[in-house]
Amino acid sequence: MDQEEARTRILDAAERLFYGRGVQAVGMDELRTAAGVSLKRLYQCFPAKGDLVEAYLRRRDTRWRAALAEYVEGRAGGPGERPLAVFDWLHDWFAEPDFRGCAFLNSFGELGATSDGVGRVAREHKRALLAYLTGLVRALPVDGPDAVAGQLALLVDGAITTAALTGDPAAARHARTAAGSLLAAAGAREA
Repeated sequence: MDQEEARTRILDAAERLFYGRGVQAVGMDELRTAAGVSLKRLYQCFPAKGDLVEAYLRRRDTRWRAALAEYVEGRAGGPGERPLAVFDWLHDWFAEPDFRGCAFLNSFGELGATSDGVGRVAREHKRALLAYLTGLVRALPVDGPDAVAGQLALLVDGAITTAALTGDPAAARHARTAAGSLLAAAGAREA
């Protein structure tokens, strides 16, 4: 097995275990076993657990945002529907059997006080999400698009947290209704 294949297997195992149970609950030996690699190979790929956690979060960020953007682009008929389609995608995600909330907030909650890297990656993810929402809102005739996008980001995070705590995907529908009201109040005619 080459280095790249080992890295992929380790990241796959880390995503499954870290997201499912939490970073601190999973040891490197368990990760090694789940990935089917030697401990030596694991540490060649990721010299420290913190390196692995950051790599897992970066890969998850890329995949998560790509899935969101693909859904929004494929389902929304026009610019006015795109911000609301974000909440439809969230609803589908919340209904998945392995949904456990926001991997970035979960990891930050576990390690943010002791890991600058985890905090940095979590903040980068939230900034990238805000930038995406800002792009969607700027395509609409709204007053204060940056402020509106910030408010939508709060609705997204609130919906994710509520769905994780309650186990009810309806949090996305409630946030969608609030987002529609917010967009209408800001002057979006198509929302």
